[in-house]
Amino acid sequence: MRGAALMTAVAAAAFALVACDSGSGNQDADAKAHKGPSVVAPGKPGEPARRLSAEEAREEAGAPAPNSADFRYARMMIEHHAQALVMTDLAADRAGSSSVKRFADRIASGQKPEIAAMEGWLKNNGGDKRKPTHDHGTMPGMATDAQLKELRAVRGEAFDELFLKLMITHHQGAVTMAVEALSEGNDVPVEEMATDVVAQQTVEIDRMRSLMR
Repeated sequence: MRGAALMTAVAAAAFALVACDSGSGNQDADAKAHKGPSVVAPGKPGEPARRLSAEEAREEAGAPAPNSADFRYARMMIEHHAQALVMTDLAADRAGSSSVKRFADRIASGQKPEIAAMEGWLKNNGGDKRKPTHDHGTMPGMATDAQLKELRAVRGEAFDELFLKLMITHHQGAVTMAVEALSEGNDVPVEEMATDVVAQQTVEIDRMRSLMR
């Protein structure tokens, strides 16, 4: 509502400026163009109104607020990434292939900062105070407790094969979640994070498939 009010005010100010131009041709056009119309932006309850330039008003009005899909994605992906870190930690002393070990390290190095970024986004947007809206046990690509138990029990080539199989499925689930966020979300930073997940994890899926051959 506040964004709509600002945009309406911008339009009204622009109209008023045009009317002023038609009746006061002796004014300094360059000075007017530099200063531009001002807009009175209504404040929050209990706060005074503010006077903004047209550009400032457009910027405030044009920044969409995060919606439930944005918050859902951030919470889900934090837990999704956390399980990937559990799986990559196992590779250090169980993987038989040095290539699998290095790739597991690469996954962990990429997903740890992504978790931190999403946690920071939630905190900055009050999301840490909102109740979860999704059953994390049904997230796409998540390994079951039985699958994780099996992964812990094997070593060498058997570990490599199962790790890659589970991680490919895990990455495919993350891509599905990111595409959903891009379709349903409303927040630009979340959109950027989701875009990065799609790009990076698609490349990693291809790499894991090549390691299985």
